[in-house]
Amino acid sequence: MLILISIGSLAALGWLRYGLLPLRLLNTRLPGPDLVLQRTLKAAGEGEWKSAAQLLADAGRDWDRRAYYAQHLSHSAAHDGDAWLRTWTAARPEDSDAALVSACARVEHAWKTRGGQRASATSSEQFEGFHRELLGAREDLARVAAMNPEDPTPLAKEIWVALGLGYPMDTTRSLWGQVTERAPHIYSAHFGTLQFMSKKWRGSHTQAKEFAARAAQDAPLGSLLKLLPLNTWYEEHEVFAEERLTSDAFRSRHLIALVDAALEDAAAAESHPELPSARHTLAYFLLRQGRYKESVAQFRHVDGYTHGLPWRYQAFPRLSYRSHRTRAMWGALLLRR
Repeated sequence: MLILISIGSLAALGWLRYGLLPLRLLNTRLPGPDLVLQRTLKAAGEGEWKSAAQLLADAGRDWDRRAYYAQHLSHSAAHDGDAWLRTWTAARPEDSDAALVSACARVEHAWKTRGGQRASATSSEQFEGFHRELLGAREDLARVAAMNPEDPTPLAKEIWVALGLGYPMDTTRSLWGQVTERAPHIYSAHFGTLQFMSKKWRGSHTQAKEFAARAAQDAPLGSLLKLLPLNTWYEEHEVFAEERLTSDAFRSRHLIALVDAALEDAAAAESHPELPSARHTLAYFLLRQGRYKESVAQFRHVDGYTHGLPWRYQAFPRLSYRSHRTRAMWGALLLRR
């Protein structure tokens, strides 16, 4: 009993010292705290649409923020019910923001119809519904793009249509060019295109690494595009690896340099809406490199939220998040690194 009390006291000291919360309901829908977005999603769940309209209006020409909010609003419409969105569209039929969320929601619904299983485990009925919805979404996104010619968001969302329908590489590159003409460093389009280029979808490890390296090299600090090489490294060496990697693989000079560059990028991205997502990725790599205090510092910013990479690649994202967070805290507490 005395040993149990001692261990429990030590754990409590660790949680208090590092500002982490051991017992908390984990939010699986967001990567980090955003009180305005959370209130908006709650209002939408209650059938109220004006908060969503105001959220996008306030984003203005901050294209990263606009894309981020459109993504979460459309996901809510596709997965939690779209009564609020239909009311918004009926009240403001010419509203390009309502049209954007509706078109993005159709893409989300298509992927929901397909499901998350491999192609061999997906039925022909699922694929038929998936392709039908994507074809309709492509038309909707084209109309939205014409309504607001400066906005890159509908074109960025079409990249996920391209991925699902299997656009030819040249067609996707053309789409990519249209996006970057409007917003050269928009994160959502880069991440989507990286998925298109990946081996698990329409490309290869080489194509994905080359794309990520070019994007990171040309990007200004604060764009978070220096996180892309870490995403490609993870997919190549963890998702497709036949054996679990040793700690030495994470401590190579090359990977340490990639993590350090991403840390510098994140430090300059204080107002970027995707910063919480970046912190999840950084927390993971820092932990695997034995940089425990630095890992805990990233976890502290997003504690209680689990919608980030690499946790959402796992069968049990919340458990993966909690176990890695605990390992980081114990490492920082016991090894003082």
